[in-house]
Amino acid sequence: MPAPPAPTLAPRRKTRKIKVGDVYVGGDAPISVQSMTTTKTTDINGTLQQIAELTAAGCDIVRVACPTQDDAEALPIIAKKSQIPVIADIHFQPKYVFAAIEAGCAAVRVNPGNIKKFDDQVKEIAQAAKDHGTSLRIGVNAGSLDKRLLEKYGKPTPEALVESAVWEASLFEEHDFHDFKISVKHNDPVVMVRAYELLSQRGDWPLHLGVTEAGPAFQGTIKSATAFGALLSQGIGDTIRVSLSAPPVEEVKVGTQILQSLNLRPRKLEIVSCPSCGRAQVDVYELADKVTAGLEGMAVPLRVAVMGCVVNGPGEAREADLGVASGNGKGQIFVKGEVIKTVPEAQIVETLIEEANRIAETMDAPENDDQAGAVVTVG
Repeated sequence: MPAPPAPTLAPRRKTRKIKVGDVYVGGDAPISVQSMTTTKTTDINGTLQQIAELTAAGCDIVRVACPTQDDAEALPIIAKKSQIPVIADIHFQPKYVFAAIEAGCAAVRVNPGNIKKFDDQVKEIAQAAKDHGTSLRIGVNAGSLDKRLLEKYGKPTPEALVESAVWEASLFEEHDFHDFKISVKHNDPVVMVRAYELLSQRGDWPLHLGVTEAGPAFQGTIKSATAFGALLSQGIGDTIRVSLSAPPVEEVKVGTQILQSLNLRPRKLEIVSCPSCGRAQVDVYELADKVTAGLEGMAVPLRVAVMGCVVNGPGEAREADLGVASGNGKGQIFVKGEVIKTVPEAQIVETLIEEANRIAETMDAPENDDQAGAVVTVG
């Protein structure tokens, strides 16, 4: 019997479903994780290599920049050879929207606030996208909001962002084009959350979540997790991108972990560890790091608990698939709630890795998006 779905904080908001290449977005489709390459798009081999790295990290959809004609000319090869759907990121020059569609990109991100005479070309863009089965993202951004709305609202308020998005959506819908998702990004999580809440009340469009210019890895992770958690806990959001001043693979790792933490993506290996305290009789930090490194890449739904004291240790280890309760220079190894052996402290990491691999051989990696997961607890 399959395991029952893991509980979530709220049912998903009902949105229309669109396709980005072979990935569905919206409706009952799983929430997808996106990132963006940092290579020059003209460097085709470098870009494809980075896409391969992102794919291996769990990225579902990738965006590439297209600011020049040379970039546009590289798109057909990249779109064809990428293992995951490619979105072309277009600003300023509307001709590159058409070039990206012709190149076979799965989708095109358009920024109405900075594309010249964008509204005048919606009909042609919609028709070209229809003809090629290409979806779009209407990407409204606080940093490039239409000047008319800035004059009206004084700054990029949630209401200003939403007004821009709804207006652009209506233009495409007037031409019977509905294969688009919307984003209303802001660098302030509070403004961003409110904008998406308001937008979700205005239509059934699938929504792409993002805190723009979120910052360096630590700050950006906190801001994105806070904003995404607030929205996803309300069922708002169909695809996400964590924007970090860090290698794009890190964006994918953070985004994936956010979804797993909310039971919105199947859990794989999960390491649960305590923050340590004066009761700890082992170096929990080092122990957790070594176990995590030793089990990197494990794809089965395994929960591992690494605990450092006798207060919460035995209970947490007993609840996990695999765990250790450490103290007095040794560790009790638990498998499925039962103590199977006691080993010296120096053998804890080696033993946990051996037992994890042994358990993994009897388990199947998740093949779909049914809720399942592996948790490693370290405390």
